[in-house]
Amino acid sequence: MRRALRRARDGRTVDRAEAAVLLGARGEALDELIAVAGAVRDAGLLEAGRPGVVTYSKKVFIPLTRLCRDRCHYCTFATVPHRLESLYLEKDEVLAIARQGAALGCKEALFTLGDAPEDRWPQAKTWLDERGYDSTLDYVRACAIAVLEETGLLPHLNPGVLSWADLQRLKPVAPSMGMMLETTATRLWSEPGGPHYGSPDKEPAVRLRVLEDAGRVGVPFTTGVLIGIGEDLAERADALFEIRRISREYGHIQEVIVQNFRAKPDTAMRAMPDAELGELAATIAVARLVLGPNARIQAPPNLVDGEFALLLRAGIDDWGGVSPLTPDHVNPERPWPHLDELAARSREAGFTLTERLTIYPPYLSGSWLDPRLAGHVAALADPKSGLADPDALPVGRTWQEPDGGWESSGRTDLHVAVDTTGRTADRRTDFDEIYGDWAAVGASARDGMAPDVGTVPDPGTLPGPGAPATRLGDLSAALALAATDPAALLTRDDLALALFTADGPALDELCRTADAVRRDTVGDDVTYVVNRNINFSNVCYVGCRFCAFAQRERDADAFRLSVAEVAARAVEAAADGATEVCVQGGIDPKLPVSVYADLVRGIKAAVPGMHVHAFSPMEIVTGASKAGVPVRDWLAGLRAAGLDTIPGTAAEILDDEVRWVLTKGKLPASAWVEVVSTAHDLGIRSSCTMMYGHVDHPGHWLGHFRVLAGIQDRTGGFTEFVALPFVHQNAPLYLAGISRPGPTMRDNRAVHAMARLLLHGRIPNIQTSWVKLGDVGTVAMLNGGCNDLGGTLMEETISRMAGSAHGSARTVAQLRAVAELAGRPARQRTTFYGSPVTP
Repeated sequence: MRRALRRARDGRTVDRAEAAVLLGARGEALDELIAVAGAVRDAGLLEAGRPGVVTYSKKVFIPLTRLCRDRCHYCTFATVPHRLESLYLEKDEVLAIARQGAALGCKEALFTLGDAPEDRWPQAKTWLDERGYDSTLDYVRACAIAVLEETGLLPHLNPGVLSWADLQRLKPVAPSMGMMLETTATRLWSEPGGPHYGSPDKEPAVRLRVLEDAGRVGVPFTTGVLIGIGEDLAERADALFEIRRISREYGHIQEVIVQNFRAKPDTAMRAMPDAELGELAATIAVARLVLGPNARIQAPPNLVDGEFALLLRAGIDDWGGVSPLTPDHVNPERPWPHLDELAARSREAGFTLTERLTIYPPYLSGSWLDPRLAGHVAALADPKSGLADPDALPVGRTWQEPDGGWESSGRTDLHVAVDTTGRTADRRTDFDEIYGDWAAVGASARDGMAPDVGTVPDPGTLPGPGAPATRLGDLSAALALAATDPAALLTRDDLALALFTADGPALDELCRTADAVRRDTVGDDVTYVVNRNINFSNVCYVGCRFCAFAQRERDADAFRLSVAEVAARAVEAAADGATEVCVQGGIDPKLPVSVYADLVRGIKAAVPGMHVHAFSPMEIVTGASKAGVPVRDWLAGLRAAGLDTIPGTAAEILDDEVRWVLTKGKLPASAWVEVVSTAHDLGIRSSCTMMYGHVDHPGHWLGHFRVLAGIQDRTGGFTEFVALPFVHQNAPLYLAGISRPGPTMRDNRAVHAMARLLLHGRIPNIQTSWVKLGDVGTVAMLNGGCNDLGGTLMEETISRMAGSAHGSARTVAQLRAVAELAGRPARQRTTFYGSPVTP
């Protein structure tokens, strides 16, 4: 204890073991601990520009439903259907509560409810069906919109465990969301008699995934720990360190609640002793030391038996939500303190009580707040501090953004200038913020990356897909199987990995075998399509760490194109003989939800016969989320507008271990699979891709090909596979010193050859990227299994912004010359690999 206190007093970082020791501090040791923690808190408030200010949120509590699929042994909020007059609050009841709160000056509407009650209670599913809602979350979304439009209160949503897609869908209707981590002690969930036993949503791994997904989506998030439910001090410390880890990586955790367990009658844990206030104070103090001066730490004021001064000394700077209207429905036996009393008790401890909003000041700018909520929040925020404007009263405001056009803006000539003057700078202006904490990203990358071939401690092994290590098979046997039954390599980790890592004569033989399979499958023609890439915006805040294309709105290289400009470029492409336009853009929060269909309709109106190959799975998920409709419905609407096919980009590596290093906020692998599979089901075919050579290893490549093969077996919807070597020069992940400098030529040859072999019998067309490899590299790939050159492109800014040196356009003559260098005939194709119709 003395050593841990000394280190804390000296400003040294405490580790998990020391934190666990400090959690046991009592008496004089506790006094010393909270003095140190209070000083850390004070330094953070000074840095934030509000010394001596403790905040709260004036709210109403909306218990949307008390039904829940979980069975937490300490909870009195959740109940069973026959004990409720109504299974859910009706929307008019929700609005009645919100209106009363608005009349009293509240600014937050806290939605609290049980997890997915319709999964446990058929009556809940019936209630939702009768009112036209597919799920409880659909109803939450609808009620949040109603509250925004009718009352102006800001929703804070606590609907429990959410998926990445759920968070995407709810972000536009709530400035903030939350879910208590509670504990990382798995045994409290997995062992009979534990407080979370029988509660699927209380598995710590599931809840940690929610915290991470909230960071990836960029949701200002509240979480915290519940102490005294049976966890030991080491487990309590672990929960705090896990919150710190995730907060550092994504920067989205806006506040952390430290809540003490209070036993309630009529629960399985009614005889469990309450967490002592000394225990609570020690946990708050350790949380402050672990999370640092800039963390916002909260303790519920109605659970502390009037010991306000103790908790302020321990390091809190927020009292949470306090309601002048509604009770704490989770702890109904403990009423909120009156605001005047809370202000007086805070003042006695040397603090000024000040109202805040549900979203904290640092999250009012950038991509944290959906544009559709900006007006609602600005109406209630003090423009100087970002806290609540004490004189502002909530007034209902339209939530849905207006549909319609927008003007071209910014560096709209970048598609030409990128080959002449180039980009303005090698990185965007928010490089140190948008991508998360680089040290945390680097640690994740080191955990998942394989060492280079030749430096493996046991050179006969490599990590396999989903396995810690796989012994490499015999190269001769692998090459023999490649020649006789290439697709069978998908089921042989040892042989496939041997070929992925082949070099020298073995690599040459691999490429000859792949080229022979190519010849037998599609013949000798080298195909190409006359097409044009059109990027309609490069404004994006997703935070892909490999991407040098995305810009923030104020960056010198940022641009947006109007529908008319995109259509005009399609007309130019048609005049040059193009049969296809490939349309993609950044995830630009300012573009209206109608943009995707408007772009397709604009192109089709200008050039009726043009094939529109548009919108990555990430764009599709985002569009569907903004519109509040399922992905299937969104795709069906795009198809009705004239969409022909979609690019299978945004795949990167279909392994979330790698994806969460490559990108902070992009869709997970499962969502990518869902989008392309749904598109195929609707008759919308797609390409498929793999970007490699960054923080991945051959085991990831093999796993990726297995995912693609599985989709193709189910849908048959892929038209081609495109291998995309990582272009590193301006990629943030490389500039931060985390990724490799792209793949080697050996890697390129092996990946393209293995694509031909592993996908044999499933995907006949294997494309090589002249943009990324240049003419010499492209010829090598054509001699190693590839049959397609892609397109003329006419403009290409994504790879060029990343540092590719091979230009952004090729003429038909230039593409035919590349085929000639490979000793093969060239043939123009359509998107579906047929022959174009001659006018």
